Amino acid sequence: MIEDELNHWYKNEKGESCRSGLRIETDDPQLNNGFPRDGLITLRLVNGIGAIGFRLNPDEALRLGTLLLSIAKEQINKKRGLWQRFEE
Repeated sequence: MIEDELNHWYKNEKGESCRSGLRIETDDPQLNNGFPRDGLITLRLVNGIGAIGFRLNPDEALRLGTLLLSIAKEQINKKRGLWQRFEE
């Protein structure tokens, strides 16, 4: 199931509009030979050339999400610091 898709539009060196996308897909947990199996989270990167997918189990996805959250907060705080210096 497709959960979400983030699209990024940009212009290449020739000035042409291009799109790259990140699609988040999930497969539900299920029983396999009587044993419960993790669901999967797939990150699919799509651009004008092709697509590639990364399959993650829930633990890997949580680790990646935590890392992205930490990095994003750090970047926002750095930008705030730049604005404060700019306004002085």
